[in-house]
Amino acid sequence: MNAITHNFFDSASGRITDPVAFMAAPADVKAHVMRVWAADNARTAATFADKVDAFLSDSQVGYAFLTPQLYRIETEVYMTRYPSFDISRFMTVDTSGDMWDVGTLVYSMDQVGQAEFLSGASFDMPYASAKMAQATHNFHLAAVGYEWNTQELQRAAKLGRSLSNDKAMAAKQAADRFIYQIAMDGKTPTAVAEKGWTGFINNGSAPSAQVAADGTASSRLWSAKTADLILRDINEALTTVETGTGETHVANTLVLPTTSYNYIATQRIGDTNATILSFLLANNVAGEGLTILKSRALETAGTGSSTRMVAYDNNSQVLKFHLPGAHQFLPPFQKSSMTYEVGGIMNVGGLEIRLPKAIVYRDSF
Repeated sequence: MNAITHNFFDSASGRITDPVAFMAAPADVKAHVMRVWAADNARTAATFADKVDAFLSDSQVGYAFLTPQLYRIETEVYMTRYPSFDISRFMTVDTSGDMWDVGTLVYSMDQVGQAEFLSGASFDMPYASAKMAQATHNFHLAAVGYEWNTQELQRAAKLGRSLSNDKAMAAKQAADRFIYQIAMDGKTPTAVAEKGWTGFINNGSAPSAQVAADGTASSRLWSAKTADLILRDINEALTTVETGTGETHVANTLVLPTTSYNYIATQRIGDTNATILSFLLANNVAGEGLTILKSRALETAGTGSSTRMVAYDNNSQVLKFHLPGAHQFLPPFQKSSMTYEVGGIMNVGGLEIRLPKAIVYRDSF
């Protein structure tokens, strides 16, 4: 074991000794540590070769074999990120709370009031205020885990090899997919609106409309429009955020369907080297700080299952996703004579949109 690995991993305890430094380490160093850790697990597994029959009769033997392997597996799983399921690109993720919180108060607000001329002896002072609606937002426990059977443990012990992380990785990816789908449209990955939530792409209070039907043959489709008309459609959505909130919010983020993003990224403007996308990034009503993202969730989110774009001010005053309890694996337990279960739970609160007018939908392009 070299000095770099020794700084992170203690083979005697089978643990990462400095998790913060480990997570901040370069990817190749982390990969090397995981390989050393897996090799150490394999050596430990080999010491159980003469105890394989005890897996069926003594659960403590199974726990002794499985537990140190799970430390490595869970560390490796949780340091793996799936960019396609990363909701933090689109919204703030609020992790305040814990696995057992039941809910929070949420607020939707709109500014009201304006300044007026006033007499020096006047009693009727005009006031500005925030028109606010209050409601409760419940959190809900969700779960996905995995199992090991005694045959898998026995084989690993007899062959002196570490357990694969495939099952844990599949469970973690399923959890990430679940959270992503809840954030996008309030539904589970099987398209069930079990909790009555909406999400980022289908909030009923956000202003929505179709783009103008002034392309070739009165089409709304961008494939039938000039670059100028496409840029007009996008800038109209960006402008609506600013005008709809009385210029208190400016759209700093635009999310397009993946196919639409790819279309404007490859369509040149006239005989120039600029694409519609590159021109838009440099010239738009929102300013130089505009971030443009793409999402497959918007391909059929619009009117009549058409495309939808979302222009909005991406900050926690406008929207945030509640995740008081991120997915975590539970300690293993023997659920039958042949099976060990590793449960995984998370506490999910869904998306809260506090200022619906700071989010604008435009469809059917």
